[in-house]
Amino acid sequence: MEKIIIGLVGQIASGKGTVANYLEKNHQATTYKFSTMFRDILKRAHQEITRENMQGLSTVMRNQFGEDLLAKVMAEDVKNDRGQVIVVDGIRRMADIKYLKELENFKLVAITAKPEIRYERLLKRKENAGDDQKTYEQFLTDQNNEADAEIPVVMATSTAELNNDGDLQELHKQIEKIINHS
Repeated sequence: MEKIIIGLVGQIASGKGTVANYLEKNHQATTYKFSTMFRDILKRAHQEITRENMQGLSTVMRNQFGEDLLAKVMAEDVKNDRGQVIVVDGIRRMADIKYLKELENFKLVAITAKPEIRYERLLKRKENAGDDQKTYEQFLTDQNNEADAEIPVVMATSTAELNNDGDLQELHKQIEKIINHS
């Protein structure tokens, strides 16, 4: 198999991490997440890892160092990775794919799921502090925050789509179709 780079874009709790985990387990994929650097900085600064803190840090870094700062870092990491399957999780802005789309065999995959399903997943996974306390209205508001507002625009440019309204078995079948048609 040729090297494939899969960029994952989707709204909050659509299943990006689930897809990345499946690819890691079943295709020995290496995963790079945009949020990792924010989590690292917040941990080092002894700050709570919340969606709001990560969004604020993202805004500060992009304002200070340029909108495409994270894209440069990510593309360089991916380019230097020798793995066969590489996943870039958490694409949110057009600037995030600026350099990735220049890499050979890059495929942008949009992950969709109904808001009600995504909300239930958010409550269960407890990925960020306070997520399990959010109301449905707060959840819907979050996806319109500055850091997430451009996601639908990026999704519209995807080369493939996974619908994650069903069960894991159905999602896995869709992932395999993307892998096998690359």
